[in-house]
Amino acid sequence: MRPFNFIPSATVADAVSASTANPEPRYLGGGTNLIDLMKEDVERPDTVIEVASLDRKEIQRTPSGGLLLGGMLNNTDTANHPDVRKDYPLLTMTMLSAATEQIRNMATNGGNLLQRTRCPYFYETSMPCNKREPGTGCGALNGMNALHAIFGWSEACVAVHPSDMCVALAAIGATVEVAKPDGTSRRIPFTDLHRLPGDEPQRDTILEPGELIVGIELDAPKYADHYYYLKIRERSSYAFALLSVAAGLQVENGRIASAGLAMGGVAHKPWKLTAAEDYLRGKAPETGNFEAAAAIAMQDARPLAENEYKIEMGQRAIVRALEQAYARKA
Repeated sequence: MRPFNFIPSATVADAVSASTANPEPRYLGGGTNLIDLMKEDVERPDTVIEVASLDRKEIQRTPSGGLLLGGMLNNTDTANHPDVRKDYPLLTMTMLSAATEQIRNMATNGGNLLQRTRCPYFYETSMPCNKREPGTGCGALNGMNALHAIFGWSEACVAVHPSDMCVALAAIGATVEVAKPDGTSRRIPFTDLHRLPGDEPQRDTILEPGELIVGIELDAPKYADHYYYLKIRERSSYAFALLSVAAGLQVENGRIASAGLAMGGVAHKPWKLTAAEDYLRGKAPETGNFEAAAAIAMQDARPLAENEYKIEMGQRAIVRALEQAYARKA
């Protein structure tokens, strides 16, 4: 690990001010991703600004009936909060499937949104990677790419976003609250936060330099009765998803009034299945309609040389997640 300056911060204003005043800064929440990247010499910050001790650790009810999750609250306390368990059980189920309890105890909500890809070419500094070193090429494009994207990838990058929590947030609906260096703030719809790689794969999000995630506002609850998170992985513990599906259904009078669907492990960002959601609205919650929605969801998939399996796996996973969501009641 290379030497760096460490700056503790007492307030959000202190943190964003320190970020703009120093070259190559990084915010440090739980450090469960950043420290690993620094050890591997992938991230080389000149300055590390500690934000985990900031006071954004509460969960509050919003005027619209949703919840505001503090950006510095850890994943364990978020997932197990009584209001989250009652109104957003899909989020709880998703977060508790991630990593290990020890990591969830450290990882912050804001940091979870900003964790970086686990593509092995990104971590291996001897290999080409446009995300790590722009202009060097994408080693995975014509290399070992069985774990990589089938949606939204570009010639510059085929990496996938690793978060479980983000898949649930895409399904249930959320807004990200961001503190800006000028002392103001802005709100970003969750599905707009993360970017597709395009020709700038080094940029994971639309955040500007110095901006800090301080909260995540959840939409009013809709899927507390029928929900499921299906995570397919190579082993049952401490493994990232080959592919995952977050599914929520709001059923009224035997029809689907609303559906929330998103996938993980298939794109550079959590992949919202908007067309499938639209198809399901007004339909009966039955397998035939779930299969049709899954076919719609996967119709634009573009597999790489080694990951065509994700198309059939994805279709089956969507159907299974929807069936389990409808069968399950909180």
